[in-house]
Amino acid sequence: MALATRSDRRPSTARTVWDSSVGKKTVMAVSGVIMLLYLVVHMIGNLKIFFGAAEFNHYAHWLRTVGEPFMHYEWTLWLVRIVLLLAVVAHAVSAYQLSRRDIKARPVGYVHRKARTTYATRTMRWGGIILALFIVWHILDLTTGTVHPGGFQEGRPYQNVVDTFSTWYGNAVYITAMLALGLHVRHGFWSAAQTLGVGSRRRDRALKSAANVLALLLTAGFIAVPVAVMTEVVS
Repeated sequence: MALATRSDRRPSTARTVWDSSVGKKTVMAVSGVIMLLYLVVHMIGNLKIFFGAAEFNHYAHWLRTVGEPFMHYEWTLWLVRIVLLLAVVAHAVSAYQLSRRDIKARPVGYVHRKARTTYATRTMRWGGIILALFIVWHILDLTTGTVHPGGFQEGRPYQNVVDTFSTWYGNAVYITAMLALGLHVRHGFWSAAQTLGVGSRRRDRALKSAANVLALLLTAGFIAVPVAVMTEVVS
């Protein structure tokens, strides 16, 4: 009886799903939902800065002690970070591969490419790049302190946030990224709903309205912090 060669073996179900466009879109939708849930919680946490330094610093410390004593110090926080990292990587890889597949499917350039490329597609693509660069800067600024203006103070997130938004470039980078985030959420929310089978003709208008409201609330909520520092409401 002949042994099956590697070429005779069928790819696994997971591999087959991943190789399909539908599978990649599903990965993008699920990872997008995970990141969206995080953004909502993160925005609410950021708004605690309006309650003063003690409240904000206590919240930052609490994030590192969630789950104690079952979870050791910072274990839960690192678990969240790992899940987010996997979601970001899966989202970015899926988006890139879908984009490359779309280009290969039409190797001859459009005569009127700008007219045929939708506004949503361009926004999602460039918005994704802006957000990826922002994530790197944001971590280096307020997590590791590598590019933080002045002296990064461990255990004093309130002061670190004020320091960042006391610089013109800190505000410019953050506000630009949050505007890109709002547009990304606005288009991505509706797209994810369609991919996951939530959308329908009856729900289309409601989903688009929900996407607009959610994008507006997230953008306003995040931008409120640098604006508050610039106007010395928070100092």
